[in-house]
This record gives sequence, C-alpha cells and structure tokens, in this order.
Amino acid sequence: MATLCKPSVSVPEYVITMEETLELARSRHADHPQLPLALRLIENTGVKTRHIVQPIEETLKHPGFEERNKLYEAEAKARVPAVIQRALDDAELLTSDIDVIIYVSCTGFMMPSLTAWLINEMDFDSTTRQLPIAQLGCAAGGAAINRAHDFCSAYPHANALIVACEFCSLCYQPTDLGVGSLLSNGLFGDGIAAAVVRGRGGRGVTLERNGSYLIPKTEDWIAYDVRATGFHFLLDKRVPTTMEPLAPALRELAGTHGWDASDLDFYIIHAGGPRILDDLSKFLEVDPHAFRFSRATLTEYGNIASAVVLDALRRLFDEGGAEDRARGLLAGFGPGITAEMTVGRWADGDGAGR
Repeated sequence: MATLCKPSVSVPEYVITMEETLELARSRHADHPQLPLALRLIENTGVKTRHIVQPIEETLKHPGFEERNKLYEAEAKARVPAVIQRALDDAELLTSDIDVIIYVSCTGFMMPSLTAWLINEMDFDSTTRQLPIAQLGCAAGGAAINRAHDFCSAYPHANALIVACEFCSLCYQPTDLGVGSLLSNGLFGDGIAAAVVRGRGGRGVTLERNGSYLIPKTEDWIAYDVRATGFHFLLDKRVPTTMEPLAPALRELAGTHGWDASDLDFYIIHAGGPRILDDLSKFLEVDPHAFRFSRATLTEYGNIASAVVLDALRRLFDEGGAEDRARGLLAGFGPGITAEMTVGRWADGDGAGR
C-alpha cells in the first residue's frame, strides 16, 4: 500500500511580521475608506510571521510580470533541489527510485515545467513521468497526494515524488486595493515542500482512499485575473463560509471507507485562514486541538498555498507521529471551490529502500 513519507519543508530567509504588515498597510493605504476593516481582518488571521523570497522593499516593487516570472524560475531552481534531496533521504530512496514527479505551483509559470529541469539537474531517470499541476491553487497539495496515490495504486511497486513550490509574494499587486486583496497581502507567504509516496515500505501515512468535491457555482470565489501585470488574486468574502458545504463531503469520503470523520486520530488540513479551521471543527464536531498542526503552519508561515498540507504533515512527524494504524484525514481546499481529500492510516514501516 502506498505510503506518504515525511515531507521536507523550506521557507525563504526574509521575514515579515504581523506588526510590520499592519504598519505597511497603514502607511501605504492611509486614505483607504475600508482600511480599518482590512486591518481587523489581517489581525484576525493569526499569522505572526511570513517568509518571502526578497526583502520587503523589493517585494513591494513591481518590475513587471516578465521580471517576476524570471525571478520565480531562478528562485525555484536555487531552492527546490535541496528540499527534494531531504525528502528522498527521509524516504530512504534515490532519484533513480522515483517513477513520477508531481510538481504543483500557482505562483509562477514555466514550460517545460520545472520537472524537466529537475530530471536533468538531479539525475532522475529519463523515463520518469512528469505531472505538473498549475491551476488548483491551494488545493493542489491535496491533489498531488491523491494523484501520487492513484499512480502507486496503478503501479504498486512505483514511487512518486511530490514537489510544491509557492512564491506568493511574487503575485503582490500594488494597484489592487479591494479588501480581499489587502487581506491576502497579510495572509500569504512563500514556501517549498517535497515528499515521497512509496509504493512499498516506508514510514508515514498509508493512503487508502481519496476523493474530490467541487461546490457548484463557486468557480469565481477564488480566482486569478490574468493581466499584462501578472496574476491578480481574487478572493470572495464568502470563501470563509465554505466549510459548511465541504464538511459533508469529508464525512462522506470517510463514511464510504467505513470511518466516522468526527472520530479520527489525526487531521492534516489546509489552513487557508483561522475561520476555515474553526468552522471545520464545528461542522465535523472535532476538538480544535486536532488542527494544531495546520494552525501552527498558519501562525508561523502564513498561508503557503499548496505547501500547507505537507508542512502540517511534517509537524505531525516532528511530534513523533501517531500510533501505528491510527486513522487520519488529509484535505486541501482551493479554487473551484474544490476539496481534495484522503483518508489513511499511520504506519511505522520498516523504512527499507526499494
């Protein structure tokens, strides 16, 4: 059975605090009629620190989409290989053991995908399959886990590598002054994560069943408006209410597997914001402490998009993992509005390589 091993996570060295974020909003948007509301919303995110790939002075500039995309490519090539190598080491595998690379990102564009560069640069086998996913936003972390599960189910002795690379700060648009945009300026951070899904052996979460659910007629609630200046993030004020219709989808997936979603041993959930976690606790009837890993990611790194789920899982590993055979739920939420969900058990495993 496919096992999701310990993720490796890296965040850039430049840090911006909540206090600095609020002061920037006050100084740059002093005349904004909804500034008090925006400040209140930013404070309520609970984000204490975020990491970004450039000093804040550079981040606030807009040299154009071309220059930003070049920076995205350069930073990805400089930072991703080391994260991948740690994930391979934790899974006790080599690049030659990987059969597919699933690369997810919504904050920059490359063609060919970074997967082609990685295969050449890190000596993956030339037969390694490539699966880049660019348009699922924050849900892509969950989707990557699910597609890795599907691949390893189809090819039981295969191994999949998941890579999430998100530089949200490169999507900052100084001319976007809607409350949703101002909120996103204080919510999103940059981060890279990688994890291996082993077809056989390994320590981590054995993936048993996955599913997807899209809330009808919500495709414009989270979106990009793509212009000459790049990606303009659109965030509808109704997004925080989405856990009420998504909680039944999580219940149904667990129920189809014979489990009660309210009575599991661990939960690895995308932390889009504190309301998401609060409402999920309410509608799933789960103790808020169950979401401590997701909340810690939000507090320390902000919303790092598709990398959130992997970082929350990394925190479970760092806490010592779970009891062998403990039951858990993993879920990512993003544009659509889409939920990508997985249920599985903790496995101590033997850690032996292929």
